[in-house]
Amino acid sequence: MRKIDQLLSEYGESHRNETNKLIHWICVPLIFFSIVGLVWSIPSTLLSEAFPWAGAFANWATVILLLVLVYYLTLSPPLFFGMVVWSAICLYGVFLLDQVALAPLWAICLTIFFLAWVGQFYGHKVEGKKPSFLKDLQFLLIGPAWLMHFIFKKLSLPY
Repeated sequence: MRKIDQLLSEYGESHRNETNKLIHWICVPLIFFSIVGLVWSIPSTLLSEAFPWAGAFANWATVILLLVLVYYLTLSPPLFFGMVVWSAICLYGVFLLDQVALAPLWAICLTIFFLAWVGQFYGHKVEGKKPSFLKDLQFLLIGPAWLMHFIFKKLSLPY
């Protein structure tokens, strides 16, 4: 069995309840997005000076996402491409949110992060099982891939 299949299967063991699954479809993308925004908020003068051609995207969120994408690539090249698309959407969404400046980006993202985790823990209470990441932190990155693999299945794409 491939490592990705093993990880998705193990993650799925604590995500069988339909309410919990629905909550995950909402909260996991929000958590991913909010983390991108929180990391984007870290000052990155060094990066913007080193890579002026990258504009606003010369920041720590881009660097961290590149490292996360390498992890996804080691698990599954097709899921890696799906996660590249999702990561780009998140980066662009955070960029736009930062431009609007309704409030400090970090404050908006911290609020999203907190509320999404409240949702996640409620979902696991309904499920009656602990979140997978309490067993292994790697499952914090498997959650988004778990959702992406369902999209791939729906589109009849191998993952």
